[in-house]
This record gives sequence, structure tokens and C-alpha cells, in this order.
Amino acid sequence: MTDANLLIVDDDVELCELVREYLAGQGFHVDAAHDGERGAAIALEGRHDLIILDVMLPGIDGFEALRRLRGRVNTPILMLTARGDDVDRIIGLELGADDYLAKPCNPRELAARVRAILRRVHDPARLMAAPSNARIEVEDVTVNVASREAQLAGEPLSLTSSEFDLLTLLLRNAGAVVERGELFRRVLDRDGDPFDRSIDMHISHLRRKLGPRQDGTMRIKAVRSVGYLYAVDSPVSTAQEG
Repeated sequence: MTDANLLIVDDDVELCELVREYLAGQGFHVDAAHDGERGAAIALEGRHDLIILDVMLPGIDGFEALRRLRGRVNTPILMLTARGDDVDRIIGLELGADDYLAKPCNPRELAARVRAILRRVHDPARLMAAPSNARIEVEDVTVNVASREAQLAGEPLSLTSSEFDLLTLLLRNAGAVVERGELFRRVLDRDGDPFDRSIDMHISHLRRKLGPRQDGTMRIKAVRSVGYLYAVDSPVSTAQEG
């Protein structure tokens, strides 16, 4: 999706211009804001396909901007964090960032990460061996792949793009373990390493939003040193919308 509209929020004006120039050369339309208040206000307009959000910003920082956005929009957000600062990464993921990238970063790596996130959002069939208009039902949880909507007991679930993709993949394989490496490749579109906790943080968010099963047991179970499993008693239902 090279015609996507991107918003970069970073107080380094020179860096923003360099990133804007590079991404524009890759076919993206890029807007920039240089403080948290302005960046959050622009993002809330809903005109952008992805937001690149730095942590260190004047006014409100990236974390506060993320808090404001996650309560109102589901636009994918890529956080820029200080290299080696695991605390910033964890906080960003806890607040609902879809992924992170350490600064300083190579523009090519940034562009690759942006494309990966956009592929996840705009290619709904890639997670499943099923039509892109399929609906998956596992007990009281339903996801509509095409509309990227999820429901719990008939009520809408507010999920980030990463959380939606993770839930879709786990439901599609309900009752079977999905290896951690596959979750990284299929959900985040990149390889993980033993110290990368991104998938684990997204799992934690999903557990909190889904709550326990109707019998009180955990929906998503960790299989030590292997991956995660969505617990189920009945077969998975995958229906195709008319």
C-alpha cells in the first residue's frame, strides 16, 4: 500500500524532513507534527493510515498522546523508542502501540516496518486458509476478517490492529498451539528473538480484554518454550459472508 497516508510525530524537525523525503520517495504521503498535542490532534482527525510516534516530545509525551488516541481511534501506531530502553518499549506496547522501532533507525528499516504493518491491516486473507470475507466463531468470540471487527458475546471488542491479527490467528488455530516464531512472522511480519516481548505484551492485552471463558478458565494459554494456544471445547466455525 504505497499510497498510504502517514503521520510522523517527532520534535526533531530535521529528522522529520529526512524521513518525509525518504518515505515520499517510496510512494507514501507523509505529514509531520513536532509536539504531542498537535500530533494527537491531527491523528484524531482519522486521515492517516499509520502513525509514527516518538516517545520524547514537548508538551505531552508520546505515551500521553498514545493514551488519548487509543481511547478513540484504532489507527496503527509505530512507536519510536530510545535504543536499548526496554521500559519505553514495554510501556508503549502496554498502552496499545502496534509495534516499536528503536532510534536512531535506518530509513529503509522504518519503511520496511511501515509496509509490514500496512500489509497486516490491508491484506485480511494472509492470516487464514479461508476467504477474506470469512467470519470465525469460537464459542462466544467472533471475528469478521474483511471488516476487521471482533465481538465478545455479541458486544464489540476494541482491538488494535496487532491484537486483531493475533486473535484471528489464534482463533483460526483454536485448540492447537501456535509457535511463538510463527506469531511473530504472521502477526508482526518479522522475526522475533528471545528478548523481544512484543507478542507476549499483545497476548496480555488480549487476555485482559477477553476475560475468562464462560467456565472461568483462561482463553489463551501459554505453552512453555513453544507458543500460545486458544483453549476450546467445540470445533472452530468458519463461515463465509454472503
